[in-house]
Amino acid sequence: MNDLAPSNIPYAYGGPLISGSLRDQPADFFVEENLGFEPEGEGEHVFLWIEKTDINTQQLAGDIARLAKLPTRQVSYAGMKDRRAVTRQWFSVHLPGQDNIDWQALNSDQVRLLKQVRHLRKLRRGAHRGNRFVIIINDVSGDTSQLASAVATIARRGVPNFFGEQRFGYGGSNLMRARQLFSGQFKPKKHQRGLYLSAARAYLFNQVLAQRVEANNWDQLTSGELLMLNGSHSVFAQGDTIDLDARLLDGDIHLTGPLYGKSGSLAPTAEVAAMEADILQATPDFTAGLLQAGLKAERRALRLLPVDLQAQLSERQLTLSFALPTGCFATALVRELVNYTETHNHV
Repeated sequence: MNDLAPSNIPYAYGGPLISGSLRDQPADFFVEENLGFEPEGEGEHVFLWIEKTDINTQQLAGDIARLAKLPTRQVSYAGMKDRRAVTRQWFSVHLPGQDNIDWQALNSDQVRLLKQVRHLRKLRRGAHRGNRFVIIINDVSGDTSQLASAVATIARRGVPNFFGEQRFGYGGSNLMRARQLFSGQFKPKKHQRGLYLSAARAYLFNQVLAQRVEANNWDQLTSGELLMLNGSHSVFAQGDTIDLDARLLDGDIHLTGPLYGKSGSLAPTAEVAAMEADILQATPDFTAGLLQAGLKAERRALRLLPVDLQAQLSERQLTLSFALPTGCFATALVRELVNYTETHNHV
């Protein structure tokens, strides 16, 4: 299950020319959530804007629930954020008519409450617009003369939108659990089941994307494509639509790959359908398990276009800053520029 570990998946641009160390300390990996809307100031849900350091999202959600004396299910968040990092994100707590909780009690060496405000609706998974990153790579070595050119290419063309190692768990543990779940050897707790199903779908997506990177058509039209409008999840078939090449080059649309499940009315055809079928059939336990779980097929963009990508090299330290849409992994971009090493488990 480790054949698509980040060290083994193919590179779009031939591989990085420099090496370095990632996440030497939490402050080297900063993430700030962009909610995309402002809480309304009234309603049954308390929104908490929190900065956390070296603590995972689920653990903090549990701490919030305990302070509020509520089940964890009444605490919501838009997305999981890295543990070994400094991250700012929103949480929501369903507290109709209750205002007597001292949220400042959350503050600690690892947690800082930045803001609290009411809103009419709970915060749902994936509801945020995206995330902004500032990432520091230490002990940089290698040929830095081509760094500016590589950054400019990625800013223009993007990178393959691979799922990062966080999705698969430490040492691929989420994939192993998914296989045990599908074979009936393991029954996860309700809140964990989605994690393992998501890991299995991510693995299959990475398989498809890896083949397209190796074929050098991850950002070039092949017959039978399903396409996604940039900035949305709206998907349409290639058909006889004109100007697709120009729109693809401009970043207005993206090619897509499968988030496997029960097929709906919209599915790839021709070469894309045949290629995806060959890859998906190679992992029948995952495909059968996902169908049995009742998941519906979805599509995910094959390409990730960063917003406002900037790189600054000083001595042996590289600072990257950029914004990404929701559901995308910063490490998918970093790996194309830097052969990085990590000494800490960040999942």
